Amino acid sequence: MNKDDYPLWSIDTIRYGDTDAQGHVNNAVFATFLETGRTQFLLHPDRPLRHTGTIFVIAKLVLDFKAEMQWPGEAHIGTRCKSIGRSSFVLEQIVVQNDAVRAIAETVMVMMDETTRKSTPLPDIAIAQLKEKRKVTS
Repeated sequence: MNKDDYPLWSIDTIRYGDTDAQGHVNNAVFATFLETGRTQFLLHPDRPLRHTGTIFVIAKLVLDFKAEMQWPGEAHIGTRCKSIGRSSFVLEQIVVQNDAVRAIAETVMVMMDETTRKSTPLPDIAIAQLKEKRKVTS
């Protein structure tokens, strides 16, 4: 894992209440960590990706657990854009604790018109911003 491969990093605190009967972070909390990274990626106050009258919805989420996470500590969430379509794009995320990869995820995001509740094309400015946050290739 190379941290430079992810243009945005977010941090979330692992709470005692995030643990389960086995003493590790519950699997559902991993999705919460992904949400932290995803919302900071999508809704950054200086450069939001959506425009008035639209919202983003998740069409697909694939989460691959690699190792346990423990309390106390922090979850570091890396987020990048993998690909861009007409009205959707794919995010790749990684969850790290103590420099070890704990999970990787891929999420298909669709821009939806709030009135029609149907997909709508990504505006040019959003496409340009997504291209800036695309997966780094060697």
